[in-house]
Amino acid sequence: MADIIIIGGGIIGLSSAYYLSKQGHQITVIDKGDLTDNCSFGNAGMIVPSHFVPLAAPGMIRQGIRWMFDSKSPFYVKPSLGGGLPAWGLTFLKKSTQRHVEESALPLRDLSLLSKQLFQDLAKEPDFDFELRNNGILAFYKTEKAAEEEAHLAKRAIELGLDMAVLSKAECEALQPKLKLDVLGAVHYRCDAHLYPVKLMQALIKYLEQKGVKIVRNQEVTRMTTNGSQISSVFTGTKEWKADQYILATGSWSPAVAKLLGLNISLMPGKGYSFMEDEPQQRMSIPALLCEARVAITPMNGQIRYGGTMEIAKINSQVNMNRVEGIVASVPKYFPDLTPAVPALKDIWYGFRPSSPDGLPYIGRSPKLNNLVVATGHGMMGLSLGPATGLLVSQLVSGQRPEIDIQAFLPQR
Repeated sequence: MADIIIIGGGIIGLSSAYYLSKQGHQITVIDKGDLTDNCSFGNAGMIVPSHFVPLAAPGMIRQGIRWMFDSKSPFYVKPSLGGGLPAWGLTFLKKSTQRHVEESALPLRDLSLLSKQLFQDLAKEPDFDFELRNNGILAFYKTEKAAEEEAHLAKRAIELGLDMAVLSKAECEALQPKLKLDVLGAVHYRCDAHLYPVKLMQALIKYLEQKGVKIVRNQEVTRMTTNGSQISSVFTGTKEWKADQYILATGSWSPAVAKLLGLNISLMPGKGYSFMEDEPQQRMSIPALLCEARVAITPMNGQIRYGGTMEIAKINSQVNMNRVEGIVASVPKYFPDLTPAVPALKDIWYGFRPSSPDGLPYIGRSPKLNNLVVATGHGMMGLSLGPATGLLVSQLVSGQRPEIDIQAFLPQR
C-alpha cells in the first residue's frame, strides 16, 4: 500500500480519499481552508447525466458576447491580458464546434452515469444520508426558441440512452400541483437526481477521519520539489510532507499549484452565486433549471437554494449584486408564487467553478511527473462527477484499468 497526499479537500479530493482508503492506502488530505465552505458546499446539488454538452459549444460565443453587455446576465468573461485568460479563450474559441460537442457526448455521459451509480451505492452506506432524491430535473422554458433547443437536446439524450421527456405546461403542473407556472413547458431530465451538498461533505469528512485519513486544514501548499520525473515533497510553509503518490485536486487554484511544479493547467475560475430561502409550503419537489435565465433552483434541507451565473475572471472576493439581483428577478417570471427577496450580503454564498477551456475535466496521470494524478477542471459539474472521478483516481494510483475510457479527459489532451 502507498502513502498518498491529496492536495485539495473539495468533493474531488474527498471522493478520491474515500475510494483510496477502501484500498488500504495511507492518505493525507491537505487543504488551504477549513473544509466548511468550498465550492462543494454551496452548489445546486444536482447530479446531471443530462449535461453531456460541454460549455465550449456552438452558440456560446455569440450568446456570451450579448450577455457581456448586460450587468445582470448569467455569463460574463472579464477581459484580461493576464491570468491565463488569453490562452484559455483561444482554446475555448477553437473548441466551440459541433464536432467537439459530438466527441464529448459519450465520455461525459459515461462519466456522469458512473458517478450517479456511485452516489446510489454511497447512499446505502451507514451514516451517509445526504438527501439523495431521484426525481430528475425539470428544465423550464418560456420561448419557442428555447423549446426547440431543449427538444433537440432531449432527442439526442434519448439516442444516448438517457431518460428524458418533453412535457407540456399541464404535465409539468401535474407533477408539482402546488407550484404555479408561467412557462410553455419543460424537458424532464428523468436521468438526473439531486442531494444536499452540506450533508454529503460532512458525511465524507466524518467517514474519512474515522477510517484514519489525516485531514490537514488551513495549510496552503507553498512549495513542491521534484527529483527527475517524480515529486519528492510538498511544503506548507516550513513543514515538509512526503508521499509515494500525489493527487492534484485543487479546483480553481489548480493552475497556481501546478505552477509550483513547472506544469501548466489551462483553467479559469467561474464564479457562481447561491442563497437559501425557507419554503415551509414545500411546493417544489423537483429541481428546476430556468433555460433562458440560466438559473438553478433546488429544494434541499426543507429550503430552496437559488443559484446561477458564471463569471470568468480572476479569483476575487467581490460580490456582484447585479448578478444576484438577476437571479432573484428571473424566478417569478417562471414561478409567479416564488418571489425570493434579494438576500443580504452575509447570506450570499459564492464559489469558483474550475472551468477548462474545452468544458471537460482533467483526469489522469501527469505526462511529466509519474507519481502525480491530476483531477480538476470539472466546471459546474464538480459535485455531480465527484464519486466517478474519485474512483478513477484510485484506479490510476493502484495501477488498475479505469472503469471507463478516460482518453477525453487526459491532462495532456
